[in-house]
Amino acid sequence: MTKYKYIPGILSASLILFGLTFSSCSKSSDSSSVESFTDLEKDVITNFVNDVAIIQYADLASKAADLNNDILTLDTATVNKDARLQQAQASWKAMRQTWERCEGFLVGPVEGNDYDPNSDTWPTDYRQMDSLLASSNSLTPDDVKALDPTMRGYHPIEYLLFGKGGSRKAGELDIRKKKYLVSLSSDLLNNNVKPLLTSWQGAGGFGNTILTAGPGNATFASKRAFFLAVAGDNGMADICNEVGQQNENGKIYNPYHIPDSSFAESPYSGNSLTDFKNNIIGAQQVYLGNGGKGFKDLVAAKNKDLDNKIQAAFTAAINSFDNISGSDNMRFEVAIYQRRTQIQATLTAINNLQALLESDLIAFITQNIKD
Repeated sequence: MTKYKYIPGILSASLILFGLTFSSCSKSSDSSSVESFTDLEKDVITNFVNDVAIIQYADLASKAADLNNDILTLDTATVNKDARLQQAQASWKAMRQTWERCEGFLVGPVEGNDYDPNSDTWPTDYRQMDSLLASSNSLTPDDVKALDPTMRGYHPIEYLLFGKGGSRKAGELDIRKKKYLVSLSSDLLNNNVKPLLTSWQGAGGFGNTILTAGPGNATFASKRAFFLAVAGDNGMADICNEVGQQNENGKIYNPYHIPDSSFAESPYSGNSLTDFKNNIIGAQQVYLGNGGKGFKDLVAAKNKDLDNKIQAAFTAAINSFDNISGSDNMRFEVAIYQRRTQIQATLTAINNLQALLESDLIAFITQNIKD
């Protein structure tokens, strides 16, 4: 079953220039002791583009470059091979943290250009990957780019780096495995992550599409349309649904209901529970503004009680994951058998958050954002 979630240097310089351009837009409104709701809308949009989306996609590109470098080092290592493997494993997990948080706002090119399914389709089948490794496929980056999405991206890399049950040793990585690993990493960096960042930048980028929301904008004909998309079907409520829906399409529910750990999102690394938690943290970052002005400021300006309810629901959902992992840091792949009550409580907390976003927050946007 397939689920679709379902360099340094030049990149940094362009991001800084782009960021400085956007940040100058909001400072004038901060100088006033009382900001109009319309100005607040603009500030929230500018902050979303600059300090929620692009800054995290830039971080993703940086971490993808780190992972690629660590895999290249592992490929050529003649000493300290297990240490090199452990460093690559740590880089994979660091990149996953950023990516899973970015799923809190699946708007624009990430879905429109298939960067999501081409990099994060699962579950994988290690037997299929082993068959590919045993084939005559030359395993170049171009070969990898042409593969089915289940054979590209994060999770084949995860399998090669961690192995079944997370027991991989560096000595198990033969020439074919390392060649596939190097090409997978190159494909992830150069054909997915870097183009995703670029697609948001500059005058023709998706960031500017959001900033110019309003009449004449083919994507967002109004600011309200943008806010509804990010609150609902392409943002916060959507990722809650993906993680928490209680049917076979639910990230948590499907492997929990069967139960079968092979259907977990990141079973080789044991990172599934962290993936899920970061999805909800990503949605929370959208709501809070990731350190700047966010949806919370709009809601609090007119309905502080609703803001308190939404923030409390985010906190409850995120904290509930700790009851699953517990003091012994149990993997999700084990918890689906041993901590079923705690998993059900997390599903309920996520469902409650989703209902609040889909009902009260959407109603608030519809009622109060007029332009």
